[in-house]
Amino acid sequence: MSRRRLGLLLRRWAPASTGEKIAAGVIAAAVLLWLVQAAAEAGRWLATFWPAAIALPAVAGAGAVVRLRRRTASGRERVQRLARLRLALDAIDVMDDKAFELALRDLMVRDGCPTAHRVGQAGDQCADVIASHPRYGRVVIQAKHTTVAAKVSSHVMYQVNGTAKPVHRADVAVVVTNGSFTRDARAWGDRHGICWIDRERLRRWAEHGDAFGDLLHLRPISVRGPTRPIG
Repeated sequence: MSRRRLGLLLRRWAPASTGEKIAAGVIAAAVLLWLVQAAAEAGRWLATFWPAAIALPAVAGAGAVVRLRRRTASGRERVQRLARLRLALDAIDVMDDKAFELALRDLMVRDGCPTAHRVGQAGDQCADVIASHPRYGRVVIQAKHTTVAAKVSSHVMYQVNGTAKPVHRADVAVVVTNGSFTRDARAWGDRHGICWIDRERLRRWAEHGDAFGDLLHLRPISVRGPTRPIG
């Protein structure tokens, strides 16, 4: 745009009379006053709420840190408490299935698996407890709580063999009972690398405090590689 055209536009929109000039000045002053008042109001709002805007995330972050520390401390205390865990067979015999599975989970925590957890539920595909052991890898346990005189059959071993590694990626598969196993079940488990813990082994594990790996004569995963443990 040329200077001449710009000058013509400015003259066209400029107040022509004294009255128009006064009116324009009043409007400009009113707009300026409104802007000053709005800025002052914004300043008061910031002065009031800015500390809170800063403090709230800080408080929330501090709360999250405190909760994390409490959970971490609680987890350490639980592991330390379970490190001394001993369970009498008489106490195990009166447990229900869920309590038995939780007891096996706690025994795994005691033996160096702090993240061991109970899985047992409908459709668990023969996995009641899963644990990650620093020496033996991923341990999958099938729990069979029963009467003292009852025996676990080979059929259970077949089922565990079919799901432990393909489904649950087990390095060590174990069937645990407070009863006993049939001769065929023990032999089949030993032959196919499905470990078993019967009543006597459970007594040594739960009551006497024998370590899980020593109880089953497991070799560290770094030694045996991807193969199954000995039974």
